[in-house]
Amino acid sequence: MALPAWAGNILVVGDSLSAAYGLPTEQGWVNLLEQRLQDKGLDWQVANASISGDTSGGALSRLPSLLERHKPKIVILAIGSNDGLRGLSLAGLKANLNEMIEQAHAHGATVLLPGMAIPPNYGTRYADGFAAIYVQLRQHHQLPEAPLLLERVALDHELMLPDNLHPNAEGQQLLLETLWPALQPLLESF
Repeated sequence: MALPAWAGNILVVGDSLSAAYGLPTEQGWVNLLEQRLQDKGLDWQVANASISGDTSGGALSRLPSLLERHKPKIVILAIGSNDGLRGLSLAGLKANLNEMIEQAHAHGATVLLPGMAIPPNYGTRYADGFAAIYVQLRQHHQLPEAPLLLERVALDHELMLPDNLHPNAEGQQLLLETLWPALQPLLESF
C-alpha cells in the first residue's frame, strides 16, 4: 500500500513514559508532538509504538515489523528505563539499543536517542553506567545530541503522578519541550 504524500513518518518506540501511562492518550507527549506538528503546518505523521512495561529486548523484537509498516524518516528510541528499573544487564541494554539504531539506519531513518537515567538505588556504578550507554551510543553512531528525557520533571513531585515514576499531564508537556529542540532540526533537514 502506497503512503500518502507527506513530509514523512516519525516512529516513537518507547515504554510507559511515551505511552502516557496513567493519563488519557491525548495528554501524552507523543500526541502533543503530533498536535504541535499540525499546528505548525508541518506535514509529518507520528506513529506511537510505545508499550508500558516494555524493555529494550521487547522493543528490539518488534522493531523490524514497525520499520516495515511505518517506513519512518525519524525514529525516536525512548526505551530502556524498564531495563534499568529491573536491574537488567547493562551490556544487554547497550547491545539491544545498538541493534535498534543499526536497523533504523539500514531502513534509511535518522535516530534520536534521548538520554535515560534511573534512581541511584541500584548503586552509582550501575546508575552511571546506565546513563553512559546513551551518550556512548550517540557518539558511536554520530547521532544528534539529545537531552535526558525526564530532565525537567524527574525531581519535581508536582510534575509526577503519585507513583513518582511517571509524569502527569503538565510533566508530559515538559517532555515534549525537552525533546523539541533536538527534534526540530531533524524535521527541517528533510
